[in-house]
Amino acid sequence: MTNMYSHYYFIGIGGIGMSAIARYFKHQGFEVSGYDRTPSALTHALEAEGIPVHYEDDVTAIPQDIPHTFVIYTPAIPEDLNELQYVRGHSYPMCKRSKALGEIARGQECLAVSGTHGKTTTSTLLAHILTASGEGCSAFLGGISKNYDTNLLLSRNPVLVAEADEFDRSFLQLHPHIAVVTATDADHLDIYNDHAHVVEAFGQFTAQVDADGAVVVKYGVDVPLAQTSAKVWRYAYDKPCDFYASDIQPLEGGRFDFTLNHPGGRIEHCTVGIPGWVNVENAVAASAVALLHGTAPGAIRDALASFQGVKRRFDIHVNTPRIAYIDDYAHHPNEIKAAISSMRNIFPGRTLLGIFQPHLYTRTRDFAPEFAEALSGLDALILLPIYPAREEPIPGVNSELIFDQVTLQDKVLIPKEQLMDHLKSRDIDCLVTFGAGDVDRFIEPIETWLKTLA
Repeated sequence: MTNMYSHYYFIGIGGIGMSAIARYFKHQGFEVSGYDRTPSALTHALEAEGIPVHYEDDVTAIPQDIPHTFVIYTPAIPEDLNELQYVRGHSYPMCKRSKALGEIARGQECLAVSGTHGKTTTSTLLAHILTASGEGCSAFLGGISKNYDTNLLLSRNPVLVAEADEFDRSFLQLHPHIAVVTATDADHLDIYNDHAHVVEAFGQFTAQVDADGAVVVKYGVDVPLAQTSAKVWRYAYDKPCDFYASDIQPLEGGRFDFTLNHPGGRIEHCTVGIPGWVNVENAVAASAVALLHGTAPGAIRDALASFQGVKRRFDIHVNTPRIAYIDDYAHHPNEIKAAISSMRNIFPGRTLLGIFQPHLYTRTRDFAPEFAEALSGLDALILLPIYPAREEPIPGVNSELIFDQVTLQDKVLIPKEQLMDHLKSRDIDCLVTFGAGDVDRFIEPIETWLKTLA
């Protein structure tokens, strides 16, 4: 991809995966520019790094040197976008984001983390272990690492950590040496139609792992492994298997002290630098890959303790005896359940008020009862309208599908324009924002306001 092109143009450059690849090509010395629908913290960061970004669907902004311009686009972009139609109609060389990542990973030792949830924190933690150990790695992450304030790490060491995204079957472009599967829940049914096809795709992914490599699957997760040549290992939170935690002791602030058990022995007194039992599980998965890769146990223990987490993944913004505020990217019912479970553990006895913005009409249609059940684990709920992302509205599909099935007495459905005024009318104890849409635009104003009260 790099031999004959001087300019890389990105359609949908503000996406978390797209922006990492854009940064990669910029670091390689190429001209990089792109389009996105709306400005965001990510696009502002790209612009500050010297990558021009525009926000109008404007074909005149596309570089006209067709033979030397390569276009990378995200499948989240609507098919009728003028820029996408233009580059197709003018025979620009082009590919999807997943194909570009697959090409970058080719020739490197790829350590890939897949799963319908948990993959961003796990892959970021794995990249941190390799970086903090001194070995180094390149990493393409699905979130902003708080240790490094970026979603891209670069190293001369030919080891690449990749978040392997199942959306649009993107992860089938990767052929890893070691792969993790954290979960195979039903999701993206607009792509897969049903759960069976989701599971089948994970089977295809694990079949692409090097025969002399390894597949690390969460205990109890359904993955068809008949076509997988690599050695299969299992990991768990505390269920005895190949890699698991034991001697788990709670520490102040929701963290844990634990022993990491692995086929070669035990790593005692591990702690993860961020709270939540689910992050012990993520740490076991990341550590399993690092151990199989050859990282020293002591280096793993040190790196776990210094891990600062990922922005928008159980991200604690305010934590005082009077008020707590957490933001989380959770947009699937099982992710919401896990986050609420962790909050109950960290903030026992506190009143949990959740703000949830559903993401996609299809996901809302497919999982409305499950969302309602998960959100009913809160004490109070503020529900916002659906964030459509790439989708057109579906008749009869709206947030009321979830709202009507939530069993809480204290629940309200409001437009997001009313959110701050509504919040200021309430007595806040422990607040959480959930969602993968633009609910993140409220993080800063909510945090600023709550700090005046705390």
